[in-house]
Amino acid sequence: MGKVADIGSKRLINLAPDAWVQWVTQRPEVVAKEILGSEFHWISRETDVLVKAYSATHGDFLVLNELQLRYTAQMPLRMRAYTALAQERYRLPTYPVLINILPPPSILTIVSSYEQEFLGLRAIQDYRVINLWEIDAEIVFQQPLPSLLPFVPILRGGGEVSVVQRALQALRADAQLNELESLLAFFASFVLDTPLVQQIMRWDMAVLRESPWYQEIEQRGIQQGARRQLIRVLEQRFGEIPHEVEVRFEGESVEKLENLMDSAIAVSSLEEFVVILST
Repeated sequence: MGKVADIGSKRLINLAPDAWVQWVTQRPEVVAKEILGSEFHWISRETDVLVKAYSATHGDFLVLNELQLRYTAQMPLRMRAYTALAQERYRLPTYPVLINILPPPSILTIVSSYEQEFLGLRAIQDYRVINLWEIDAEIVFQQPLPSLLPFVPILRGGGEVSVVQRALQALRADAQLNELESLLAFFASFVLDTPLVQQIMRWDMAVLRESPWYQEIEQRGIQQGARRQLIRVLEQRFGEIPHEVEVRFEGESVEKLENLMDSAIAVSSLEEFVVILST
């Protein structure tokens, strides 16, 4: 059975780290020196990859890569926290990049900075945002960017069978890449019929289940079901729910959503529920 690292973010970036850091920073002179540990005390996530990079202009610096299946309302705070932790640990300037794999729900707006003002003090963290569905699939083959080959089906123009087969051929032509075929199949299933995907490429569920993105999709499915049920109960009791209230359900744990469901049933008004939501 494959391990998480085999088809996770670190494995993908390590395929061609120089090409990766040049792409995310948009600076062709940057080179990757090493992939660093991204475990900070109690925080460890398979989707975060920290690369020590170098350029003649800027010297050594960190590229913090966050590959997120779907953007959530909590991402700006997460980028702020992780950037600070990385800079504190390695004492180097940090360039944070958020790579969103799939589009978020329409109620969410993707932002590229964290901003908060409290008691006259301001906290600001900018970060670069790359939305894969806005990236032209042809770039993967031209540059080339082997780290993005498994994502070709969800890139712009990548959902055609011929383009997916082109990515498959590139993976099979390289012994270092062919283990990623199941991940390519996984993302191809978002745009092509599953029987067709299974017909043209290997579909190894044992490997896929170890992927952090597969696990996240399973968890997100449970979360979204609980979220929809909560919204339905609130609408049945109090009518239309304000957009700003729905947004606050995004990214909440199943346990928290279930507790909010109990509150939604017990309260006598939407205002009372919003007070509980804010505590």
